[in-house]
Amino acid sequence: MLLVAAALVALVVQARRDVMADARHRTLTAAQTFANSPGIVAALDSAHPTAALQPHAVAARKAAGVDAVIVYGLNGITLAHSDPRQIGKRVIGPYAAAATGKPFTSTFKGSLGLSVISAVPVRGPDGSVIAIVSVPVTVETVQHRVDRQLPVLLGGAAAAVVVAAGGSGLVSRRLRRQTHGLGPTEMTRMYEHHDAVLHAVREGVLIVGGDSRLLLANDEARRLLHLPADAEGRRVCDLGLEEDLTGLLASDRPATDEVCLAADRLLAVSKRLTAPHGPVSSVVTLRDTTELRALSGRAEVARERLQSLYDAGTRIGTTLDVKRTAEELAEVAVTRFADIVTVDLLDPVLRGEESTGATAGITELRHTAVAGPGAGHPLHHVRDLIRFGPAHPVSTAMAEARPVVIRDLSASHDWQAQQPDRARRILDHGIHSLLVVPLRARGVVLGVVEFWRAKGSPPFEDEDVSFAEELAARAAVCIDNARRYTREHAMAVTLQHSLLPRALPELSVLDVAYRYLPAQAGVGGDWFDVIPLSGNRVALVVGDVVGHGLHAAATMGRLRTAVHNFASLDMPVEELLGRLDELVAQIDAEEAVAAEDGQAMISGATCQYAVYDPVTGRLSIATAGHPGPAVVRSDGTVDFPSLPVSPPLGLGAGLPVETAELTVPEGSRLVLYTDGLIEDRTRDLDAGLEALRDALTGPDRTPEATCATVVEAMLSDRPRDDVALLVARTCRLGPEEVAEWDVPRDPAAVGPVRAACSRRLTEWGLEHVAFTAELILSELITNAIRYAAEPIAVRLLRRVPKNDSAGGTLIIEVSDGSSTSPRLRRAKVTDEGGRGLFLVARFAERWGTRYTSTGKVIWAEQSLHHAAAPEADDLGEILLDQWDDTAV
Repeated sequence: MLLVAAALVALVVQARRDVMADARHRTLTAAQTFANSPGIVAALDSAHPTAALQPHAVAARKAAGVDAVIVYGLNGITLAHSDPRQIGKRVIGPYAAAATGKPFTSTFKGSLGLSVISAVPVRGPDGSVIAIVSVPVTVETVQHRVDRQLPVLLGGAAAAVVVAAGGSGLVSRRLRRQTHGLGPTEMTRMYEHHDAVLHAVREGVLIVGGDSRLLLANDEARRLLHLPADAEGRRVCDLGLEEDLTGLLASDRPATDEVCLAADRLLAVSKRLTAPHGPVSSVVTLRDTTELRALSGRAEVARERLQSLYDAGTRIGTTLDVKRTAEELAEVAVTRFADIVTVDLLDPVLRGEESTGATAGITELRHTAVAGPGAGHPLHHVRDLIRFGPAHPVSTAMAEARPVVIRDLSASHDWQAQQPDRARRILDHGIHSLLVVPLRARGVVLGVVEFWRAKGSPPFEDEDVSFAEELAARAAVCIDNARRYTREHAMAVTLQHSLLPRALPELSVLDVAYRYLPAQAGVGGDWFDVIPLSGNRVALVVGDVVGHGLHAAATMGRLRTAVHNFASLDMPVEELLGRLDELVAQIDAEEAVAAEDGQAMISGATCQYAVYDPVTGRLSIATAGHPGPAVVRSDGTVDFPSLPVSPPLGLGAGLPVETAELTVPEGSRLVLYTDGLIEDRTRDLDAGLEALRDALTGPDRTPEATCATVVEAMLSDRPRDDVALLVARTCRLGPEEVAEWDVPRDPAAVGPVRAACSRRLTEWGLEHVAFTAELILSELITNAIRYAAEPIAVRLLRRVPKNDSAGGTLIIEVSDGSSTSPRLRRAKVTDEGGRGLFLVARFAERWGTRYTSTGKVIWAEQSLHHAAAPEADDLGEILLDQWDDTAV
């Protein structure tokens, strides 16, 4: 822009100068031409010079393109002028030089304004000056000529500016593209940094062209490769480098940290191709790894040991089994750290007991785990009890609670003195080094881990001890956790087994078998029970307390005890579950009050209670949040009866429990179970029920065989939840075992009913208990007639055990329509009656009352095993015992 402006100004000034010079030349030429024109002297000498000269002056002005052609006399009078008005006027001007005969050109302000005037003398024949011819050109005319040139000059200048700007922009854009957008400042800084980094970096940098010529080498590369000063520009094969390095530099393949030999150095060579981001070439970096090579081996060993510790954290302690945890410790350390690993633990640790803090006197350890390639090593077998001498490395490690390293077993006399023959076989096997580390947790030694190295492996060094200690410390914590779990699990199992039925009662109306499988996570709250009731009836119970552990087992024990107590009162099934629901709600309330952190443990529980009557074959059953039973008929078909299900225990909120009444065919099997049998993460409830149906369907089987088949088909070795399974085959009491009579409400009816009962007892071969039975029956019937309401009935039931036909029980039942229950009390001395129930209680094994929908039943059981009728004297003594001697 400055150059164009300067050029424009210079052109304008030059144009003005050229126009002014042209005006001077033109006016001077026109004046000389007119002054020397033929006839001008004659015209001046004529009588009327103006008339003769004026036409010629006008014509000459037009021809010359000047503003005027003026002829003056020597006296200054205008003789001819382009403007006729100026003729005859005296003009004052610088004409003195012309009057003397010298032409001149000057700028003068005359009648036409500021003008460039040239004056030329007109000479006569004698050479004298006779007149003056003046030709002016006004400056305005000259400026007008210059102004006509200005558009051209300005247009040219503008075109030059546009061309210059466009060219500059194109050049700048090309430069920006070639420099990737970097300006001059950035380019300068980049080159400065390039030089600084290239020569200061501690890595060798080479740039090799596509023709295998070395284009650039920094100072470090020259030092590492011992390059000559004129190396740049030469082919890499001419630089005297090793063959492997030369081949890599000359090839077109990339490389990453390839180790190449250069003289006495090991170089890590990395190579990258610049195409397609640049010209065909490659950039090579060189790092001196000679010193790092010695450290890489130790770093690799450290990395492998860190990986081993990490694996130990994930692989050791996957189960809460002491033996399995010891095996995992041995498996983790084998091959990575030792060739053979053995673990020896104290017997109390294996049993889950607390180990004593004193280890100085411990000489016996149980060989618990061993791991190593092959099974032909001469070490002790698993489960062997090893007794160590006081100088043995194991005894030293246990007593002093520190690792013991034996680099050369062949030179260790204390180790060989333990068992010389075994020590010799161990050395012959190639085992040459031993590291013993005690397993310590919470300040208590649990045992030792022994690391063995055989031929092909270096002996143990001091730096191996820290890794072995860390590994043993992690494993010891896991072993101690497993030990504590074993102890707590044993306590919970003991508690649970003490709360579950240890043996089923002997029944004549049901053939019962059961299975109980604890969960993989430990003991739980599932339970079952078989409770004999009055009238040869039997109660079947299964229940499930939510959760696992001691709390669930303890809660289960409380519920089972409560069921026994409620069942002994002969409660109906719906009333018993209602009372059980209240008990669970009370337990939850007590837990909420006792909880210190405000988070009480809710004792969620389910229960199923069923009462089977062998006389009628009726099954009364109620369910509180529990899966319903399965009924397997004698033909092998399976049915799941639809039962009303009440909320789980503790959630009933006082609502009544619904009961179902079923008639079970004789020979059918009742299958009661907890939800752990049919529910699993891998299947839903419907699939579990179908699987149970498939397991139960088939030929008739005994309850024991049914339990075995169901467990095998439905469960794994270690189920996730507790499973309680109860199978009962039903039997009916036939007419030969049941006798019934209706009794009118008349005291005279007691005798005939008693006689009928005596005859039936005779038919049954029970004459030896007839007297006692008649006595009990008379008292019960008399009470019913006197105090109760109709209908009154008597029923005799004979219960004979399957394995003892001579024994059994005679059950006497008297039912009436009253809901009042008699109470046993000691009669006063003055009372005439009140001693009938005392005689019943004295001669019956058990007696009681149960309520029915129409009234109540008073029952008494009399044992048939070695029973005999009481003598009259004995009966008298019993009655007289009711009075004291003073009263008599």
